[in-house]
Amino acid sequence: MGDAVDHDEAFVRALLHEQHPDLAVLPLRRVPGGWDNQMWRLGDELAVRMPRTERAPGLLRKEHRWLPALAPLLPLPVPVPVRTGEPSARFPGTWTVARWVPGEPGDATPVTRGGHAAVALAGFLRALHREAPGEAPANPDRGVPLEGFVAGFEEGFPLLADHADPADVRRVWEDALAAPGPQGPPVWLHGDLHPANVVVADGTLSGVLDFGELCAGDPATDLSAAWLLLPEGAAEPFLDAYGKGDEATVRRARGWALLRAAGLIAIGRAGERGLPGGKPTWGPAGRAALTRVLGAPTPC
Repeated sequence: MGDAVDHDEAFVRALLHEQHPDLAVLPLRRVPGGWDNQMWRLGDELAVRMPRTERAPGLLRKEHRWLPALAPLLPLPVPVPVRTGEPSARFPGTWTVARWVPGEPGDATPVTRGGHAAVALAGFLRALHREAPGEAPANPDRGVPLEGFVAGFEEGFPLLADHADPADVRRVWEDALAAPGPQGPPVWLHGDLHPANVVVADGTLSGVLDFGELCAGDPATDLSAAWLLLPEGAAEPFLDAYGKGDEATVRRARGWALLRAAGLIAIGRAGERGLPGGKPTWGPAGRAALTRVLGAPTPC
């Protein structure tokens, strides 16, 4: 299976007939998906997630392994897998049928009830950030020390400097690098909390999507969502409601927010230029996150 493979409705329905014929009679329509998986809404309550990249089947298998046990602990809806599509002659990778999470994609629909969303996100992360078992998956790009991303930051720095004072960007990054590391055990992380991986309804967060980066590690990775997902002025209420974020964790979280903002801006710029893999809605989300994180006071 090559990179960025897309499939049409006839192909997806044929897979359903082959492996889950009871679901194949339900209405099927394509909806906006993520980076690794193409998304199809199946009836009113289900979704089919079809891998688009080489790594996507492994991410789906991880969700099948862990998400059913975590989902009942979480206060926001998540796409719990209900059926597995096994590799076959028709399609060589794992695919999945999951619960549909109602709402509009967060990269296209603004959060307008910042206070409500701050409390909702804090409650979600308090519930998720429990000590992870020893067999929980690791992730080289999430929940690990920021020192490993110095080269990545420098690569993304020109994008950030195009939209903010370069000195402010470096000040926040260097402060994050200088912050002490986590003192407690690794906790469960979503690992990929950016606007396209949440849904919004009635102006607030209504669900969290795409647990493919699920792993154990430093909660600062997820706390970057304070600036990535929430509108201006909501980060402080979020951190107060979360209640576990010590000064050093918040400093590291701001570093993670810079890294994620650079990634969103880069993918957005590619989308604006019509390049493969680009998503035009991600650029404004990244620029807004950058503005918010630079405007936040450094903990002292």
